Amino acid sequence: MILLVKQAHQDQIYGSPRITLELNKKNHKISRSYVARLMRKLNLRSKIRKQFKVTTDSKHNFQLAENLLARDFSTDGLSQKWVGDITYIKTGSGWLYLTTVIDLADRKIIGWSFSNDMTAEHTTIKALNMAIARRGVKEGLIFHSDRGAQYACNEFKSLLRKNEIIQSMSRKGNCWDNAVAESFFKTLKCELVYHRKFLNREVARLEIFRYIEGFYHQKRIHSALGNRTPNEMETFYKSNSLLVA
Repeated sequence: MILLVKQAHQDQIYGSPRITLELNKKNHKISRSYVARLMRKLNLRSKIRKQFKVTTDSKHNFQLAENLLARDFSTDGLSQKWVGDITYIKTGSGWLYLTTVIDLADRKIIGWSFSNDMTAEHTTIKALNMAIARRGVKEGLIFHSDRGAQYACNEFKSLLRKNEIIQSMSRKGNCWDNAVAESFFKTLKCELVYHRKFLNREVARLEIFRYIEGFYHQKRIHSALGNRTPNEMETFYKSNSLLVA
């Protein structure tokens, strides 16, 4: 059982609640209290989150969209609600900017971009184009973000209109309106970024790509998804849509 707990700990990422769920899913019947005792014995701890830091630049003259999402992060199918955000990652060769698009249905990172600058062309537009190509757009799709210039600019709005995507934006200074996008970045930094010193941008890109595709999508369970992984939830929705069809 000690070996199983070590494996489920995922390089000191998981705490006792998620390790318990992970082992129970694999038919290893074990209680949370027993897992916690083993973790203390093995000196294993979950990684602690750092405080949230606002990075959005909303000082611009572009027209803003209404908050249509209104903190309703629930869906009953893929490509109904997407959320986007941008974060900063420190490397030995300078800042790397990561932009993501998340489908709220399965919490999968369906689009992303790595860039050396904060232009809309290299951040939000590139990430949204990837999301559209990978998942497709359904009628009534809402795209929600903060009020940053990269989301409010004419070029990004034009891409939304071209694909008949409805834009929604958070209220001023309210990070909770985009809580799912913010939560992913907190998780990424807690579980990877804060515990690495990236030699350069290329190393950071590779490690983050591996984290998203190799761990986050395939192995990381979410309480909001009924303790399933994004890949498991994607399969669930696709299977249900085939049954309905």
